[in-house]
Amino acid sequence: MRAPDRQAQAAALAAFLAADPARWPQLAPQVLAVVGEDRLRTITGATTARVGGVREVVDTREGLAITGPAGRVLAWVRLDADGLLTDLRIAAARAGRLELPAGLLRWCGRVFWLLLFGWFVLSCWSATDVTGWIGSALTAGFGCLLLEGWSAPATETWWIRRPLELAALAALASAWRLPSLPFGHDDAQIVLGATLLLGSAVALTRARRHRWRETTEVPLEQFPLRGSWYVVQGGGRGLNHHFGLAEQRGALDLVRVGPAGTRGRSQSPEQRLESYRAYGEKVYAPCAGRVVAAVDGIEDQEPGVIRYVPAYGNHVHIDTGDAVVKLAHLRSGTVTVTVGQQIEAGCLLGEVGNSGNTTEPHLHIHAERDGQGLDLRFAGITKGLYRGRTVRA
Repeated sequence: MRAPDRQAQAAALAAFLAADPARWPQLAPQVLAVVGEDRLRTITGATTARVGGVREVVDTREGLAITGPAGRVLAWVRLDADGLLTDLRIAAARAGRLELPAGLLRWCGRVFWLLLFGWFVLSCWSATDVTGWIGSALTAGFGCLLLEGWSAPATETWWIRRPLELAALAALASAWRLPSLPFGHDDAQIVLGATLLLGSAVALTRARRHRWRETTEVPLEQFPLRGSWYVVQGGGRGLNHHFGLAEQRGALDLVRVGPAGTRGRSQSPEQRLESYRAYGEKVYAPCAGRVVAAVDGIEDQEPGVIRYVPAYGNHVHIDTGDAVVKLAHLRSGTVTVTVGQQIEAGCLLGEVGNSGNTTEPHLHIHAERDGQGLDLRFAGITKGLYRGRTVRA
């Protein structure tokens, strides 16, 4: 779909905020009909107060910014062919400082792991006695568990994964020195390493086996994707960033991986959506039910950048009669169902995209009942769905 004219959006929003409410029916009839005049007055009044009086609306990397003497507030709008506002969202608080780009954070993480595993190698090879080596080896094991168990190493490219694996092997290879080393008597490092390794292993096991009391009464009829998919968010505390959100606490985020990580190539000159393996993959209904929400037309985000937009982006919600199953971040222009439609499991819903609150193409899915997230279960798929697991469907 054609990218929206953000300058036109900024100008339309600025004109709406500056207009007398009597002109709202001409500037934003659909917004007025959905929100109501009283509520709209409250929202615009609170926004004006937060920024100390609206000076202008400008397009920024974070989204449309309503600016004033006291700061700025992010907003999102959609326009029809005549330039009228058809949808309006304004953030509930002033925009804070710019966050570090996702790409920079990822590189910081890569450097951290490389330095940490380099230190493991040095500590194992520089141990002066058997006791010190055992302590260093236990600590290195703790680091490997952090990487393989708590992280999602398969999302990284081979040239990041392979050096880390070689570093772990190099640390283990230092065991050949043991016959020539004295035993030693300082057990403190052994105790520390064993405590870290055992504590992390126990916590990881609990996080992978975590279940909420509530679940869907029967497994969903099928997995919503075809082929092999990697769980990057799923499980209990520490494995799932949705854990603290009541309605999303059992959510899954799913990507496709290969030798080049989540991208189709190990190197890409640009942050292109098409370079991600998940982008454009078909999404199917995991259950039968009635479509209670179906949103399309929200543009896909640039990878690594999050603009202020509706969090789910393009999405489909299905009411099964027992719970509502929500699938989000679909590709713009691909949603195939409409609100009120009765669908069967396996019905094509759309394609994996990067719309909404997301930094790279993936499918978000969760189920909820009365505002509480439920554990997801799919027919034919056994064991837990936790970060680091590959699901083949």
